[in-house]
Amino acid sequence: MNIMIVDDSRTIRNILRNILEKAGYNVCPAEDGLDALEKLKLFDPNIIITDLNMPRMDGLELVKKLRSGPKTQYVPILFLTTEGNTEVRNKGRESGATGWLLKPFNADRLLETIERVLP
Repeated sequence: MNIMIVDDSRTIRNILRNILEKAGYNVCPAEDGLDALEKLKLFDPNIIITDLNMPRMDGLELVKKLRSGPKTQYVPILFLTTEGNTEVRNKGRESGATGWLLKPFNADRLLETIERVLP
């Protein structure tokens, strides 16, 4: 199973990568939405985990672009962010996100959520 993680924080990318690789996933990290779109040309994810607030292209814009492309139209997308208010969650759902995890996150909860949304 392939997972793309999109976060402008190198620390968060490394933490996620360590957790996911130990759980047996192949991981492709990306720094922001533009980097993710570029890497998707060569990587086929089964799930995408993205931050909300990033430079160059934020998570909402990334999700909208992913939902409009045939390759990623139905790929589960989880937001992993510090933003948890209802308005932001609604914008996430409207953009096409599958689910939401709040930072700081728990490794077990992260893995449970991934298992729940994987096809």
